Amino acid sequence: MTSLTNHFSGIIPPLSTPLTETHEIDTRSLEKLIEFQLAAGVQGLFMLGSTGEAVFLTDRQRAIVLDVAVRVVANHVPVLAGIIDMTTVRVLEHMRMAEMAGVDGLVVTAPFYTRIGQVEVVKHFRLVHDAAQLPLIAYDIPSAVHCKLELTTILQLVHDNIIWGVKDSSGDEAGFRALLLAKERYPNFCAFTGSELLVDSALLAGANGAVPGLGNVDPAGYVRLYHATLAGDWSTARKEQERLYRLFAIVNVGLGRMAIGSSAMGAFKTARQLRGVIATNNVGRPLLRLNADEVEEVHRALTEAQLL
Repeated sequence: MTSLTNHFSGIIPPLSTPLTETHEIDTRSLEKLIEFQLAAGVQGLFMLGSTGEAVFLTDRQRAIVLDVAVRVVANHVPVLAGIIDMTTVRVLEHMRMAEMAGVDGLVVTAPFYTRIGQVEVVKHFRLVHDAAQLPLIAYDIPSAVHCKLELTTILQLVHDNIIWGVKDSSGDEAGFRALLLAKERYPNFCAFTGSELLVDSALLAGANGAVPGLGNVDPAGYVRLYHATLAGDWSTARKEQERLYRLFAIVNVGLGRMAIGSSAMGAFKTARQLRGVIATNNVGRPLLRLNADEVEEVHRALTEAQLL
């Protein structure tokens, strides 16, 4: 197990979960995907997030993913586990499983399905914190859970030492900037952007790092971007971000036939399959799989990005 500290920063891709044609976990492809990430120099891995299709997996499958990740990573970088579910009692079950697997941190959203208020969000995080042995990272993703973690809520959780960090996938860049400004009062608190498209801007504003879904496809590009910012070479960082921005257009290949979420999931998996990292581009049911024309669009985009 790798200890999380306030010095933890960098690129932490939220890995998607390779599936076999029969919708089981493709453990060999998952091993190769993790090795691909480590070879690119990522600073951590986030398993069982939104991109990881956690909500499409059974508890048994979630356990397999974490067991493979912890074994293959072998303490080289921290492994974060999403313990995402609708209610506190279910989240606590996932928490116990993740801790038994030996991960380094737990990523928690607000509960969902039943609409709740900010006081209940705080109670949820407090209950998970009180039962957990590992640091909690709050995951702000209102598009999926239909509840925004308000700035005052996050700061209360930070002030009370309930959460160690935040992954911001809210799409509210002004709100994230406000969080980064407030973060100056809490030097041990870490804030990561979930945006693939604004990593250079977020790092310039003071973010600790990024959790980019596109990092599944081109982790080396995001690592180059991050190291350029560390060196103060913002021109190189901007150019790398612009290349990744153009590559990110693959998430749109299925639009019209499917929603943006399934289009993006399918595109990321297809890109990795085309790069020889995983065996299939199968996605969690009931999501649609990319068809031949959509696969060809992804192929063209990878070629233009000089990844094939």
